Amino acid sequence: MVLVICDAAASRKQALTFLVGSLAPVLEGLLVIVVVSGVLMGALLPPSVRIGPVSPASLAICAAWFAGIWVLNRARQTPRWEVSAPGAKPGRKHRRVAHPAEKSTPITGSTARALTVFAIGCVVTLVAGVVLEVAGNDLANRAGINGVIFGATILAVASALPEISSGIAAVRLGDNELAVADIFGGNSFQVVLFLVADLIAGRPVLPTAGHLNSWLAALGIALSAVYAFGVIMRHEDCFARLGRDSLIAVAVFGLGVAGLFVIPH
Repeated sequence: MVLVICDAAASRKQALTFLVGSLAPVLEGLLVIVVVSGVLMGALLPPSVRIGPVSPASLAICAAWFAGIWVLNRARQTPRWEVSAPGAKPGRKHRRVAHPAEKSTPITGSTARALTVFAIGCVVTLVAGVVLEVAGNDLANRAGINGVIFGATILAVASALPEISSGIAAVRLGDNELAVADIFGGNSFQVVLFLVADLIAGRPVLPTAGHLNSWLAALGIALSAVYAFGVIMRHEDCFARLGRDSLIAVAVFGLGVAGLFVIPH
């Protein structure tokens, strides 16, 4: 859903998926679908199926993610296809390419200073994540809201704030392809953390997912497919600053959240 916000910030008349002009984000979207499918399959395994404290599904997800990253790098270095996308504005092909409109600030004036600020930001994000989880769980209990529903809505918005800020900054600099790729890349990597969760818990965590989390996993697959189709179809027109795919994504997300109140808890 962060892509909906990025779409609104990218252009008034052209959809974000039209401006991307590259099939690389489609490959990253497919990687999201592959690893999240692993989550659904891992949730169906009994807790007794394990390799030490780790679920085989968690290992498979991790292996699929590394294989997907290798494929993405291979596709960028030696592309097997050429894309003709008139009117596209993908932006920089790589982050190491300096952006002509970007100016150094006192914070990023030197490499050492930029690394220091980046490290501090990482630590603050790590600590804030723990605080958000603990406070969010307490708020959900006080309000009598199911934890999964609270996490899929209010907590999800709060934890997505860094992605929202970086995504808006990317599209304003014209890096539309990287904005989409960052969201897909972050989504696929977060699923790899189930392996870390297994090690910390000392047992497989995927079998405890339940109906609600499985529903959310399927919803994530559907939303990823919507934007992957959008990048390929390249509809240019916007309605209320949103492309067709973003409007479909909003509708699908709304139906998905409504389903959380219907399916068995």
